[in-house]
Amino acid sequence: MTSPTPPSDSTPNPKPRRWRWLWLPLVLLAAYAIWQFPTWKAQAEVGVAYGARIGCSCRFVQGRDMASCATDLEPGMEMVSLDEVEGERAVEASVPLLASRTARFEGASGCVLLPED
Repeated sequence: MTSPTPPSDSTPNPKPRRWRWLWLPLVLLAAYAIWQFPTWKAQAEVGVAYGARIGCSCRFVQGRDMASCATDLEPGMEMVSLDEVEGERAVEASVPLLASRTARFEGASGCVLLPED
């Protein structure tokens, strides 16, 4: 006697579920970024204010070039970039997407932070 063959299942194999748990780390990362954003923004605002004043004093009081002035920033301030504002005797410090401040040389008063917009 021959044994009957089992009926064939016409449904294809389901897709592998390798990506099933990928959403969890992404959601956790997004939640962490949202939770930490105010802290990151506050630190960036302090850093750019400090960087603008230091960069302005370096450039217009000491007369050094901007590449040399960037070395005056404290360790941990690698995200702060300094740029000279042409024609205004000012230096703008910025952290991308978070903060930006400008300090202008005011003669005898030294470098003064300009009000935020």
